[in-house]
Amino acid sequence: MTKILLVDDDVQIAELIDVYVKNDGYHTTMATDGEMALDLFNQESFDLIILDWMMPRMDGLEFCKRVRQTSQIPILMVSAKVGDMDKILGLTTGVDDYIIKPFNPLELMARIKALLRRSNYNRPSESSSVQAGPFLIDRASHTVMMQEQTIRLTAREFEILYLLAKHKGRVYSSEEIFEAVWQEHGVGSNQTVMVHISNIREKLHAVVPHEVIIHTVWGVGYKIET
Repeated sequence: MTKILLVDDDVQIAELIDVYVKNDGYHTTMATDGEMALDLFNQESFDLIILDWMMPRMDGLEFCKRVRQTSQIPILMVSAKVGDMDKILGLTTGVDDYIIKPFNPLELMARIKALLRRSNYNRPSESSSVQAGPFLIDRASHTVMMQEQTIRLTAREFEILYLLAKHKGRVYSSEEIFEAVWQEHGVGSNQTVMVHISNIREKLHAVVPHEVIIHTVWGVGYKIET
């Protein structure tokens, strides 16, 4: 059974999400603030987190930072913050997708299903691994390794890196990356993809500071050569 951790201090919104999620056959555990959610996360195993931003005791961003220290579980942020910089901050913190309140419940469910499809939790049959420079990208375990060191990526970051590494030498535009990873229409996706690429580069650079893994082809897109 797919288990979802639902974190929101707005009881009405949480109950609405809970109804739609359960109608699709998923099991939910609810928390009303980040501290409560972190306790639950440390005690149980979940397949996805639906996360509000503004909450008492510990907000969504801080909770996301704590989770990302140990896990690449897909995180969908549901927030009333509508600014572009708010979305970028959420993505750079480790959120995989971002939807604005008020939301269309059908769109919410579509995003949940897309995240679950792309995560290693629902795709155990894809067991191939690929190399990107000194990094081994393993689909089965959803990990990126260099020797004995693990590089922690979010689910979206992993999918982007895996896509580029699996098709070495091919240049992918931002729109193509967005459509392949998010499985949505890619128009207007440049900024979102750019933020994720920047996050991946930063994490890889921390391990191999003198080696460029993802190359930018100016005016075209991104590629991995070796």
